[in-house]
Amino acid sequence: QVQLVESGGGSVQTGGSLRLSCAASSNILSTDAMGWYRRAPGKQRELVASITSGETTNYAPSVKGRFTISRDNAQNTVILQMSSLKPEDTAVYYCNFRRLLVRPIDYWGQGTQVTVSS
Repeated sequence: QVQLVESGGGSVQTGGSLRLSCAASSNILSTDAMGWYRRAPGKQRELVASITSGETTNYAPSVKGRFTISRDNAQNTVILQMSSLKPEDTAVYYCNFRRLLVRPIDYWGQGTQVTVSS
């Protein structure tokens, strides 16, 4: 089973930056879709950003222009570069890989805490 390991979380002040990385234990396929989700206190898990096999990206309106998602298939990694962080970005961030089979399979990381203080 594919294991996803996230790194790069931590605590920063408003306006700071963090770079989240998620590495898969096995090779990323060119057809895999990848994304980052987050769950803030008192809220449901939401999609932050995603990137398809064709490099098409999608961002939540609240992060567009501040966050950038990218992928490195050779290193089995998906990156979320976060800038201009706000307190409302505080959440546990989860990496997701979707393997596109006849019935897609989703793989999830354990989550990494991001805390933004004012």
